[in-house]
Amino acid sequence: MIENLPPCPKCSCEYTYEMNALVVCPECGHEWVPAEAGAEAGGLAAERIVKDAVGNVLRDGDTVVVVKALKVKGSSSGIKAGTKVRNIRLVDGVDGHDIDCRVDGFGAMQLKSSVVKKA
Repeated sequence: MIENLPPCPKCSCEYTYEMNALVVCPECGHEWVPAEAGAEAGGLAAERIVKDAVGNVLRDGDTVVVVKALKVKGSSSGIKAGTKVRNIRLVDGVDGHDIDCRVDGFGAMQLKSSVVKKA
């Protein structure tokens, strides 16, 4: 556990809190890895580490399983928990959606790493 949590890099809120390996801002909802922010500030090109819901490190090409049911905009049905997603690609997505993939029956979409676990 980090003693002194850094302020949010987006809105400068000082009331950040720790959630698993991430630091979260309660005001704007921004999530980041504290080591990542320090490396970027120092000007060093650090490799981005993406972890799943249980803390396993994800890599491009991995197979993951969805751990909770997800609603899909524009679809009457959603993605069920236990759905296997093959050949993921890690991206710098919007709003924490850091996995680019193709889900059978739904097509191409982006998922958050916090709702999947490595298969």
